[in-house]
Amino acid sequence: PEMSAHKLVKLVSGEMNTDSADFICLNFANPDMVGHTGIYDAILKAVETTDGCLSEVINVGMKNGYQFVIIADHGNADKALNPDGSPHTSHTLNPVPVIVISDDVKFLNNGKLSDVAPTILALFGIDQPSEMTGKSLIG
Repeated sequence: PEMSAHKLVKLVSGEMNTDSADFICLNFANPDMVGHTGIYDAILKAVETTDGCLSEVINVGMKNGYQFVIIADHGNADKALNPDGSPHTSHTLNPVPVIVISDDVKFLNNGKLSDVAPTILALFGIDQPSEMTGKSLIG
């Protein structure tokens, strides 16, 4: 359930502490990968690990002036069991949150996955290319 999460935290924290990256895309795959097993205790451990690791990354990033966009592209670990008690091992269609941590953002609009890239561009003050059909979620 822990996979390489702690190693990722160490690597990303090192980058943020040196302020060498303008943008970092980090994927904690634990809840998704372990969610496919349908093993409840392992899923719980994967989610707890991700929660702790994400907290560490955010703490380091905030000290170094980073902004954060936290999102999942689908659910999985949010539903470990089917109504009959059997393991649920596939993606869910449940809504996923988008969390933006930035001093410049006070409100987010609802949206869809195609709105994430325009939102990131807006955080950087970069104009959205016409090829992108999504809209920034920043309200």
